Amino acid sequence: MTDNSSYNDMLRKFGTDLGLPKLNVDDLMQAQKKNLEALTQSAKVAAQGAQAVAQKQREVMEAGLREAATLAREYKPLKVRENIELQSEFARKMFEIAVKGAQESASTARQSTTEAVKIIQDRMKESFEEFRASVRPNKPT
Repeated sequence: MTDNSSYNDMLRKFGTDLGLPKLNVDDLMQAQKKNLEALTQSAKVAAQGAQAVAQKQREVMEAGLREAATLAREYKPLKVRENIELQSEFARKMFEIAVKGAQESASTARQSTTEAVKIIQDRMKESFEEFRASVRPNKPT
């Protein structure tokens, strides 16, 4: 008794002898395959979301560096008041860039997380229905 079919037969006989409900093993195996596919799809969605967030953060960093480079190129010795005004304008622009980037990153992360969770939730519902359909009362023959 070393092959899988003999183990399956042995388990079926054991379940029959105990009066356990019959399980369609093939259906359960197919359900597990679908579960793994759903997990894979969910992971892909989450990974794509993480990549999109990383890309957005890179864009924010590049925009900040462009602003800093512009300020450096346009630097001229000025009076204290003019320097303060330029620095204030630079700080305002950087703050706006950072806030906009954070909002877009958060939105992207929220959307990808929602999609990934929904994939798993939908699959769980399907899996419960498949399991329910695969279990039937054991009728002695």
